[in-house]
Amino acid sequence: MPVKEFHAEKIYYPIGEVAEMFGVNISQIRYWSNEFDILKPTTNKKGTRYFKKDDLQNLRLIHHLLKERKFTIEGAKKHIKENRSKAFEKLEMIQSLEKVKSFLIEIRDKM
Repeated sequence: MPVKEFHAEKIYYPIGEVAEMFGVNISQIRYWSNEFDILKPTTNKKGTRYFKKDDLQNLRLIHHLLKERKFTIEGAKKHIKENRSKAFEKLEMIQSLEKVKSFLIEIRDKM
């Protein structure tokens, strides 16, 4: 399932909104933020997590590795640690290709 786009003008995204973007439960986002040290959400006095744009990019990578490429948590951690920049490059390439595919399907369906 494709991840929903996020609005660049926002600085902080509440955990509920983030969970909705990624199509997962809030508890899943909490778990990932505890497991992956590349996620650094801000918390308020009540303990509510708020995510910045960088966190969302990191969550995209985590989501891709776990949900689409079927990595284990430990496998994803290792992959990110050893190949972080390459992993981001591959993810960006995949996302670009998915947009092109959607565009081409849309053109085909209009014919």
